[in-house]
Amino acid sequence: MATPTERIILGIDPGTTVMGYGVLIVEAGKVRLLDSGSIRFAVGDDHTLKLRAIFRETTRIIARHHPDELAIEAQFFGKNVQSMLKLGRAQGVAIAAALQRDLSVVEYAPKRVKQSITGNGNASKEQVAAMLLSILSITELPASTDATDAVAVAVCHHFANTGRAVRASSGVGKKTASGWSGFVRNNPDRIKS
Repeated sequence: MATPTERIILGIDPGTTVMGYGVLIVEAGKVRLLDSGSIRFAVGDDHTLKLRAIFRETTRIIARHHPDELAIEAQFFGKNVQSMLKLGRAQGVAIAAALQRDLSVVEYAPKRVKQSITGNGNASKEQVAAMLLSILSITELPASTDATDAVAVAVCHHFANTGRAVRASSGVGKKTASGWSGFVRNNPDRIKS
C-alpha cells in the first residue's frame, strides 16, 4: 500500500489472449508511470486455464506493486456473444483477484477512457497514446497496445478522482469546438510545451 500522501493505481485491460496492465503512482498530485506490460496466454489453452492464469498474474502484479485501487476497462458490446462472455469472465477473474486483496475496484467504458484522456470519446488509439506521452511526461509508451490501454484506464481513474476530467463540452445542446484545437483551448493544463 502507498503512504497516506500517495496512492498507487493498477489499470487493467482484460483479455483472454492478452491482458494489459499499467501501474501509476500519484504523489503530491503528480502522476507517474511505475510499470506496464502485457501478458500473453497460449491460444490453444482451455478457457479455464486462461482464467486461472489471469487470476495468478493479476495477483502477482498486486503483490509486487501493492496498489490501492484497480481501474479496469469494461466490456464493449459487440456482435459475438461468445467473445463477450469470455471477456466478461476474464474481467471478473481480475476483479476477484483485486477484491481478494481488499482493493477498491472501478470499471470504465472505453469511450469514457478516451473522453477522459483526449476530450473525444471516439479518439483513435494513436490519439490516446499521444496524450498519454504528454500527461505522463514520458518519451515512449509500452510496445503493446493492451498495456497502453491499461495505462489509459489508470490515468482515467486518476482524473476521475481529482476532478481533472476533460472539459470537452460546456453543456447539453451547446455547440462547442471539437478536435485537437478545441481540446487544447479547453485543457491548457494538459498540454506540455
